[in-house]
Amino acid sequence: MTTDTYDGPILEIENLSISFFTRLFEIPAVMDFSTKVMPGEAMGLVGESGCGKSTVALGVMQDLGVNGRIVGGTIKFKGQNLNEMSPQQLARIRGKEIAMIYQEPMASLNPAMKIGKQLMEVPMIHEGVSEREAWQRALEVVTDVRLPDPERILDAYPHQLSGGQQQRIVIALALMANPSLLILDEPTTALDVTVEAAVVEIVKDLGKKYGTSMLFISHNLGLILETCDRICVMYSGEAVETGSIADVFDKMRHPYTQALFRSIPLPGADKNSRPLVAIPGNFPLPNERPRGCNFGPRCDYFESGLCDESDIRMDTIAGDDRHESRCLRFRDIDWDAPIRAAIEVEKAEIGDIVLKVDNLKKYYEVAASALFSHGEKKVVKANETLSFVAREAETLAIVGESGCGKSTLAKVLMGLETATDGQIILNNKGVESTPIQERDTATVSSVQMVFQNPFDTLNPSMTVGRQIMRALEVFGIGKSESARRQRMLELLDLVKLPRDFADRMPRQLSGGQKQRVGIARAFAGDAKIVVADEPVSALDVSVQAAVTDLLMEIQREKKTTLLFISHDLSIVRYLSDRVMVMYLGHVVEIGSTDQVFSPPYHPYTEALLSAVPIADTSVTKEHIVLEGEIPSAMDPPPGCPFQTRCRWKKDVPGGLCDREVPPIKKIADGHHIKCHLSDEKLAQMVPVIKIAAE
Repeated sequence: MTTDTYDGPILEIENLSISFFTRLFEIPAVMDFSTKVMPGEAMGLVGESGCGKSTVALGVMQDLGVNGRIVGGTIKFKGQNLNEMSPQQLARIRGKEIAMIYQEPMASLNPAMKIGKQLMEVPMIHEGVSEREAWQRALEVVTDVRLPDPERILDAYPHQLSGGQQQRIVIALALMANPSLLILDEPTTALDVTVEAAVVEIVKDLGKKYGTSMLFISHNLGLILETCDRICVMYSGEAVETGSIADVFDKMRHPYTQALFRSIPLPGADKNSRPLVAIPGNFPLPNERPRGCNFGPRCDYFESGLCDESDIRMDTIAGDDRHESRCLRFRDIDWDAPIRAAIEVEKAEIGDIVLKVDNLKKYYEVAASALFSHGEKKVVKANETLSFVAREAETLAIVGESGCGKSTLAKVLMGLETATDGQIILNNKGVESTPIQERDTATVSSVQMVFQNPFDTLNPSMTVGRQIMRALEVFGIGKSESARRQRMLELLDLVKLPRDFADRMPRQLSGGQKQRVGIARAFAGDAKIVVADEPVSALDVSVQAAVTDLLMEIQREKKTTLLFISHDLSIVRYLSDRVMVMYLGHVVEIGSTDQVFSPPYHPYTEALLSAVPIADTSVTKEHIVLEGEIPSAMDPPPGCPFQTRCRWKKDVPGGLCDREVPPIKKIADGHHIKCHLSDEKLAQMVPVIKIAAE
């Protein structure tokens, strides 16, 4: 049988089991996993970290390293068993027939070789084509992935491209050999939401153009909805539910799938009246899996004597398109029952202004050349005339792409940097020029930060309790060691961690538990303002819900002001009272959450909203993909900072956008937009996100 005429499944995995072997024991990573990808079909593989998604992909690539081994089942590519192929046969298939795109683009690119040469190598090695033809193919595929000025890109080195451009080159590299199967392992996790939207658009279009089948690995259900035809949900090494997107999203038949959807902020979720429901308990380690159903200890529908008796097989759901569930009780459960109402909580009363920022500027002077510091200096305008206030018990979300100045603003508030100009009034004192080492203890303890990556902020050689007590010592809280220990235990209670965690080392904690320790430390000095810099983006969706609701609960109890920095507009819509949108150092829009999420929008806000993947089949979105890259803060465009990417620019007469920075325009009480568009044009804007009527 020639592979050209093959019309069966491109990829067929049956009862696959993969284990990793240490000197002492075998760790089963994937058990009894089966899936099928048909020609031209895109299959999404979702689940929490450690569930075995990437292990399945590496099994398909037959690249499990020295310790990994397939211990059961088969992986067939176009009907041929990959497990039985020789290294030479695999070398012919890898890269040509099956290509893989990884999460980190620079891992796939040679930093010392020009882009064109790296792309040309693929057809020259796999197909023996001439250099001239390989160049033409490279030019065509770089044009296909919508990179500007393809000839310049081919002549560039990887480091001369942005992260989004590098990821597009990796996609181009994978497509150069026109593979039958493309495996994408979290290909957009490190990218901004607008760049992610553009990359996803490219992947979908190229899948259609080349007829490529895809295995798309992600923890983002919204992304899977937008890119895939079918979905397979994994939990602790097993597939627990699989089916078409419509069947699994609208008629889920496994408790874990249901729990996943309840823990993500879909339109309509509200932090007070409809809080997210976090999945109770923790993900089991491979050597601690329970008997029977792996999800049993965390399941609302668990039945002792049934669910914990023996291994559970996938079962077919009648009437649906290849829809299966690994649950013994799915026929007995009322899947349409309303969510068991979590206690409806009172919204915290928003109080007086606790922070006032007025015309804040933060400029950095850098050498024109990073290598040679003499000569011309350039100015990076990281923050440009920022003005806003934050009130007691309020959540103000700060959103925008990488490089927009969000984190610089956080550093200036914390005193890690000082302002170039403008004012920051905190506790009725101007602190814009006072670095952290010169701030008094009360000021330092009143503004604290929760960081994006909990792994980097804890001392690996100090117990959890000691790290929190160290913060208490610094803030001068507690007259004795025993008083500080008591306060530390109360802080563990506050973040809902067992008190015996005080004696644990950071390596013994999961990501979500580490982030809770970070939050406990931030509240050690009774912080009045907490700057949360992407505090949940490094966590699994189920853990995100728990940490987000924890922050909200502490805020209600302590009346804390929360400055929530994020690029995830779904979580912003769920928890914020007001939203500030930043672009290239400027505040381009600010208003209440309802105002910012409803038209009229700033053109950039409109594009941000369109880019957010939403895991809800009843939602339709206005389709806006931003062209071009974010300009450099070292060389910003003249006039409006957004004018190089704005789809509304043509509606402003006289080239005004190219010449003048727009004024701040009042749209309604508390709602301001920095834009040259006329009131009539702004009034013509339509909602980007539409929810179908029930």
